[in-house]
Amino acid sequence: MKLQKHEHACFTVEHDGATLVVDPGSFTEAFSVKNLAGIVVTHEHADHVTPEHLDRLLDGRPETPLFAPQGVASAHPGYAWQVVDGGDVANAGPFALAFFGGRHAVIHRSIPVIDNVGVMINETIYYPGDSFTVPDREVDVLAVPSSAPWLKIGEVMDYLDSVRPRRSFPTHEQVNSAAGQAMANARIGLVTEQHGGQFFPLAAGDELECD
Repeated sequence: MKLQKHEHACFTVEHDGATLVVDPGSFTEAFSVKNLAGIVVTHEHADHVTPEHLDRLLDGRPETPLFAPQGVASAHPGYAWQVVDGGDVANAGPFALAFFGGRHAVIHRSIPVIDNVGVMINETIYYPGDSFTVPDREVDVLAVPSSAPWLKIGEVMDYLDSVRPRRSFPTHEQVNSAAGQAMANARIGLVTEQHGGQFFPLAAGDELECD
C-alpha cells in the first residue's frame, strides 16, 4: 500500500490499483484520484468534509461507497452514506475497514460533542479523526493529529505513549505556523522513537510505503 498525505486531515491510500480517500475537507486543495474505491469521513466538521470535494471525487462514480458516522449523514443528507460506528467493519474494494470510538474530543464544555469515528485500514494504517481513541490492536502506521482547538501537545504525546505505533506521521497541521509544526513534529517524533518506532514528518504531497 502507498499512502499520500494531502493538506490538513486528508490522505489517500493506493492498493491493488484502487484508491481510498480519507477526510477531504476545506483546508485541503482539490485533487483527483484514479479508480476510487471509497471515501471515509471521520466527522462532520468542514475541515474534514465538504460537498465540493465529494461532488468532484464522485463525479461519474455515484456507486462509490461513502462511510461516516450518523452526524455526517445528517449534516450532508444528499449522499448515499453507509453509517458506521465504533465496532463496525466494512469493505471498499481491496480495503478492509474497521471503525473505533464514536465521539469527537471535547473542545469546550459550551460546545456540543459530535459523532466521530477512527478508522483502521487493512490492519495497517490507523487514523483517530478528532479524538484520542486507542484501537484494540497494534498499529503499524498512525496518523497523528498534531494541532487543533481540542488538543495540547502533551495529550498527543500521551496518546502516542498509549498506542505505540511502529510508524507515525502528522495530520491536522494546517492551523499551525511552520515553527509550531516543527515543534509538534519534534514531540511526536520523540515519543514514537522512545518506543522503537519511526517518525515520518510528511507534508502535503509526500508519500509513504505502508507494506
